[in-house]
Amino acid sequence: MARKPPPPNPYKHTLNLPETPFPMRAGLAQREPGWLREWTEGRRYQRLREHCSGRPRFVLADGPPYANGSIHVGHAVNKILKDFIIKSKTLSGYDAPFVPGWDCHGLPIELQVEQNLGKAGKDVDPASFRAACREYASEQVAGQSADFQRLGVLADWGHPYLTMDYRVEADTIRALGRIMARDHVQMGEKPVHWCVDCGSALAEAEVEYEDKISLAIDVRFPVIDEIDLLRRVELDGDSDEPVSVVIWTTTAWTLPANQAVALNPSLTYVLVRFERERLLLAEELLDACRERYQLGEGVVVGRARGASLEGLLLQHPFLERQVPVILGDHVTTEAGTGCVHTAPCHGQDDYAIGQRYGLPVENPVGPDGRFLPGTPYFAGENVHQANAHVVDVLRERGSLIVVEKFHHSYPHCWRHKTPTIFRATPQWFISMERSNLRRDALRAIRATRWVPEWGEARIRGMVENRPDWCISRQRNWGVPMPLFVHRETGRPHPQSAALLEAVARRVEERGIEAWFMLEPEEMLGSDAGEYVKLKDTLDVWFDSGVTHFTVSDRREELGFPADLYLEGSDQHRGWFQSSLLTSVAMHGEAPYRAVLTHGFTVDEKGEKMSKSRGNVVAPQEVVSTLGADILRLWVAATDFSGEMAISPGILERTSDAYRRIRNTARFLLANLNGFEPVRDALPAEALLPLDRWIVDRALRVQNQVVQAYDDYQFHQIYQRVHHFCSVELGSFYLDVIKDRQYTTPSESLPRRSAQTALYHVAEALTRWIAPILTFTAEEIWALLPGDRAESVLFAQWYDGLRSLAADAVFSARDWDRILEVRTAVARSIEVARNEQGLGGSLNAEIDVYAADDLAALLERLGDELRFVLITSDARVLRETAPEGVERVTLASGDTIAIRVRRSEHPKCVRCWHRRPDVGSHAEHPELCGRCVENVAGAGEQRRYA
Repeated sequence: MARKPPPPNPYKHTLNLPETPFPMRAGLAQREPGWLREWTEGRRYQRLREHCSGRPRFVLADGPPYANGSIHVGHAVNKILKDFIIKSKTLSGYDAPFVPGWDCHGLPIELQVEQNLGKAGKDVDPASFRAACREYASEQVAGQSADFQRLGVLADWGHPYLTMDYRVEADTIRALGRIMARDHVQMGEKPVHWCVDCGSALAEAEVEYEDKISLAIDVRFPVIDEIDLLRRVELDGDSDEPVSVVIWTTTAWTLPANQAVALNPSLTYVLVRFERERLLLAEELLDACRERYQLGEGVVVGRARGASLEGLLLQHPFLERQVPVILGDHVTTEAGTGCVHTAPCHGQDDYAIGQRYGLPVENPVGPDGRFLPGTPYFAGENVHQANAHVVDVLRERGSLIVVEKFHHSYPHCWRHKTPTIFRATPQWFISMERSNLRRDALRAIRATRWVPEWGEARIRGMVENRPDWCISRQRNWGVPMPLFVHRETGRPHPQSAALLEAVARRVEERGIEAWFMLEPEEMLGSDAGEYVKLKDTLDVWFDSGVTHFTVSDRREELGFPADLYLEGSDQHRGWFQSSLLTSVAMHGEAPYRAVLTHGFTVDEKGEKMSKSRGNVVAPQEVVSTLGADILRLWVAATDFSGEMAISPGILERTSDAYRRIRNTARFLLANLNGFEPVRDALPAEALLPLDRWIVDRALRVQNQVVQAYDDYQFHQIYQRVHHFCSVELGSFYLDVIKDRQYTTPSESLPRRSAQTALYHVAEALTRWIAPILTFTAEEIWALLPGDRAESVLFAQWYDGLRSLAADAVFSARDWDRILEVRTAVARSIEVARNEQGLGGSLNAEIDVYAADDLAALLERLGDELRFVLITSDARVLRETAPEGVERVTLASGDTIAIRVRRSEHPKCVRCWHRRPDVGSHAEHPELCGRCVENVAGAGEQRRYA
């Protein structure tokens, strides 16, 4: 049987019921696009720049995402974090422009265009190919730009920077010229990461390490002069047993390029006699080698320091080549034999030590990853496939001791996910040692603020150990290295500085095609026959790395150095480092004052996202279903310094938190209906004590929020604001003031005092959330009472909050103690609900048994104690609680006892309190005395006791 609706309340018209057009259901996914259109059509970004003109400048330099493919949730995190900072700095009184950018050159774009047109120079002419690359990159920029704007990111979207803009391309060439002028660039045949699939050298940042199974082999290098070795290990005599130095390697294919065997000068090496031979090994690794070789225990017959073995000559295991023993501190005892096979063309350490010893850099491997014609045994074979053949050759020659499978981390191309090789080729490098670049870069790192702090140690270690930076690439779509090099010496033209500037001017007018179409005679005249026009392009990390010059230093609204760089943690070896090195090379200082690093996104189990796992969360799907503000709130709620977990379940919990904040804002707006700040707001000293307290508490929260924004600790802002909405406001203040908001006369002091406090809180709260909940804040801002600017971003942190005066009736500490009592009473009422069927708290009357100090505090509230506790009556008793009344110890140390009993008095139909005077007024028999006074308009002077 359906329940009958309650009879209409005849006094409803006398209540100040809340009213607001701010909807409970946000409908973000449907409404946000409309707001975005309004902001774009209203030139919000440009008007904000005009408004902030003349303020101190704060510049966050945007690291360019790659113009290829749709944005993923990692992109969204990055741009949203930047938007938090830009908007919070604006509210802090800065002029904070934000110019977005894109990285537009390089192999990924080439590969996409190849799928449609074929290879440049083979299926399509290079000029047409480059034009198609430019068109493809432009399409990608447009798509990504729309997605970023949908996230609510405010930026100069109409004027982004693109590394393929003619002016930027020209200035990239100028940056190269400046770095060359300061003697940081050199040409050399050094080993570099080489991707066979790319057909090009790779930058350090283009290499990622993945697990790989290789063949690990122990190989004999026979000693040529046995007497010489015996003398060095302090043995006399001779023997018919062969003597070998044993190396261990996981790259068998590099043995054709071996030029030496390296030992550590400080390690002790032992000569061990096994059944039919003698082997030289590091003493620390002897036990491991015995177990691996299965040749028996063996007997140590001699030992020597590595330093005493330098110069010993060995026979290559299968080539007609003698190789020396050399010394290097890079040799360790982590694995192997302590004797390291050295091929200067296939490894950075090998190259460095080879230079010291004058070893030849002979590379037998071509750009296609195959051994060059004429390579003994292996000509034409793919290097990775040749490993097994190398093992067979070693076995046939009697040089192989043992072969086994070995799991290890190995460099892979980040695009093709295939193993790279180290391969010496003629390339152009920015030297880390020449002109002290490494030293100066480390000094610049120390002068920079790193957030989190561990970022400093991470990049410092990388710079300390990084090899020279290979900046040349063998690609079609990229900024050229517009150099003319001598046909015989390979040295750049002596007038390269002037030539580079001349080329830059042409590129500024016609783009990079101006170089590719250039004939040497146009620049060199009669010298053209002696010089070759370089075909290489610049590493794309150079393109983005010099944006401190090509963008920040060139655009009036930005400037050098930037206040902040912000990217993912992988950029310590990428953009942070390429920017640092180029800036130090050009200017002698870092391009940034501070660097902020955020972690990668993972699912709720901490696993990497992938389509195969089905755990990918696409930002486009989130904003189209939940809205961008939910995604933004998730970013704020997550500590970005580590991995950032996201999943549908996590986003649902974020939506719940959003609803709490939204409902709080709705309550504030609804109860400010009809309030005019200029006319109705009371001065701070006239506010009732509880209202003074919430304004003071809001000021404390604002101080914490602003400090957290300054420290980039956005998760602390989320926690503090959510707690304020849920606890101080939702669970206490807003609950308490409902009665006087609704039941006292509209112009009365109690109501105007509460409204004034609500107004101050609403003004502050809207600003706190504005950088994070960018759409919701603007929605609230438009509905707040009083005259205001078109956007919350045209304001600053709210200055209308006041701290409690020293002589306030109740101090902040007093209210903390009152809150503890209220929480304890609420628990007791909940128990009574379950055990006594009490119902709502207004059905209860409360006795609080307290000691003198706390009792005095509660007594000062007078009749307001029942409103604070939201009960129909409340008494404070200084006597001992009766038997059976449970005592409670509060966090403050106070001990109280609480007795809950059902009120026997009739219920007032207007305020719902149960009071003994209900029915005492003949004209209003259903009202309590207080409501009779309020209905009659006599409640204006009601105050706290």
